[in-house]
Amino acid sequence: MPNEKELEQKAAEVTGVEPAKQDLEAVEKLREAHAKIKEELAKVIVGQDKVIDELLICIFARGHVLLEGVPGLAKTLLISTLSQALSLKFRRIQFTPDLMPSDITGTEVIQEDRVTKEREFKFLMGPIFSNIILADEINRAPPKTQAALLEAMQEHRVSTGGKTYTLEEPFFVLATQNPVEQEGTYPLPEAQLDRFMFKTQVGYPSEDEELKIMKATTSGFKPKLEQVLDGKTIIQLQDIVRKVPVADHVIKYAYNIVKYTRPGGEKVPDFIKEYVSWGAGPRASQYLILGGKARAILMGQYYVSCDDIEAVAHAVLRHRILLNFTAESEGIGTDDIIKRILTAISKTTK
Repeated sequence: MPNEKELEQKAAEVTGVEPAKQDLEAVEKLREAHAKIKEELAKVIVGQDKVIDELLICIFARGHVLLEGVPGLAKTLLISTLSQALSLKFRRIQFTPDLMPSDITGTEVIQEDRVTKEREFKFLMGPIFSNIILADEINRAPPKTQAALLEAMQEHRVSTGGKTYTLEEPFFVLATQNPVEQEGTYPLPEAQLDRFMFKTQVGYPSEDEELKIMKATTSGFKPKLEQVLDGKTIIQLQDIVRKVPVADHVIKYAYNIVKYTRPGGEKVPDFIKEYVSWGAGPRASQYLILGGKARAILMGQYYVSCDDIEAVAHAVLRHRILLNFTAESEGIGTDDIIKRILTAISKTTK
């Protein structure tokens, strides 16, 4: 690991920007916190290193995650354990077809004063007023309820009864959906999917990991977690992430990745025109940069490289590329397209 002087020289060399001493100290603090958080999560969660890294990147980049995986892969346990390590308030909302917007945001009730006997409306806050929200099976709720959650995600506030209530920071939403069972669901429209910074896929554990899970979850041992960060510190570190400088060639690299997803663009590879109906919008470009910044900080560097952009490209783009029937009939998925895009531009822009 480079020392502070080496890190300062490298950052200035790559970006042309001289980092402040306090910013470098914050980078080192976040790198150490990253390692400690993963150490604490490992007491409860077996494996899932890539999933954990993507969750932490989103948290420090002020983004939200759409998590896709079959039931039983410890998604809920992972998020609740993460909230304990970060000392944040956690609420889980089980989305169902009869869930109403007020069940998430809160509702107004008539309350009578015991002394004056006067009645007035009082707002009872819903579960959205927490730091980390797990929206379990978000595609099971009707569109109106989905929209209420997504509005809170975007605006970080809730409006009801003519009043606006600001959500407590930091605020992070992790929504899950089951890719197997689609009966009785309301798939999120592309415009709403675009609100999520990452779409993270949770796969099955390896043989060794599953054996460890079987041993750990069938014993009476209960691990004790330590708190690594708190809400105030996380907000400060989120501000540091925004300050990370990005060299022009890295910005151009991120732009080229997004540009190559659009079949109507100039100099787009033939496989894009053959398999893609719609490509990613400008929000994807923004999230590639923010994700690259957060990843760089978590890895202990005060500059963004093309490797950082490439590392987050799949999570940023996989829910922003709409494939056509030809791709589906040939068994080609969005991850395959993204991989081919990265290969196509790596020699010319990296």
